[in-house]
Amino acid sequence: MTDHISTERRGPALWITIERPEVRNALNPKAHTELSAAFDRFADDDTLWVAVLTGRGDKAFCVGSDLKHRVEAGSNQTPATGFAGICERYDLDKPVIAAINGDALGGGLETVLACDLAVAVDTARLGLPEPRVGLCAHGGLHRLMRHLPAKSASRLALTGKLFTATEGKAMHLVNEVVPREGFAAAVNSLVEEILTCAPLAVRATKQMMHRGLSAPDVEAAFALDYPAYDRMLASEDAREGPAAFAAKRTPVWRGQ
Repeated sequence: MTDHISTERRGPALWITIERPEVRNALNPKAHTELSAAFDRFADDDTLWVAVLTGRGDKAFCVGSDLKHRVEAGSNQTPATGFAGICERYDLDKPVIAAINGDALGGGLETVLACDLAVAVDTARLGLPEPRVGLCAHGGLHRLMRHLPAKSASRLALTGKLFTATEGKAMHLVNEVVPREGFAAAVNSLVEEILTCAPLAVRATKQMMHRGLSAPDVEAAFALDYPAYDRMLASEDAREGPAAFAAKRTPVWRGQ
C-alpha cells in the first residue's frame, strides 16, 4: 500500500507516478521510500524492461523536497538510493524515462538527470533553485557538471536560475519537448522504440556506457568487466535477433 505514488504495469513497461499534486509533487521521506521500493521492484523483475517516471497533474513533475515537511520535521531523510529512490542508485541497468509533465525543480531536476531519457511538456520549467532557499542541490551538481560545460553548469547552479524545457533541450538535458496535447503520445512512442530492442541488449548497452565512464580512457574502458554484456551474449535473444534478420521477420524478444 502506497500513499504518495502509484505504479501501473503496461506490458513490459512500469509507469511510476508521484501522487502529490497538492504540493506540486514535492517529496517527503515516505515518498522517497515508496519510490525506492518501486525502483527495487523494477530492477528485480526480469519481465519489466523499461520504466517511466512522471508526476500527477499538469503543473509539476516534481519540485524537489517538501520544504514544509522539512521545517516541521527538521529533516528530509532519503533512503540509501537517494532522492526519489533513484539519484544514488548506480547499479540499475534498465532504462528509465522521465516524463516531465510540469516543473522539474531542485530535486525534481536532479531526478531527471538521474534518468536515461527525458520527454518534457513545453510549459515545464527546470532549474536548481536551492541556493535561493539556503540549500544546495547535492548530488545533482555532480551530474550537471558531467552534462554541461563548466561555465554553463555554474551559471545554472550558482544563480538558481530557472529555464524552459526548450532551453533544457538545447542544453541536451531533455530529449524532446512537445505540446501538452502530444505529450502522452511522445512518451509512449519512446517507450515503444525501446521495446523494439532486445531487453538484455539494452541493459548491456546502458551498463557499458555508464560503467565505461569510470575508466580514465577508452583502453581502460574496454578492459572493464561488463556482466550484462556476457549475459546478453549467452541469451536466447542473441540467437533470435540474427535468426529473425535472416528470415526477414520481426524478432520475438524473451529477455532470456
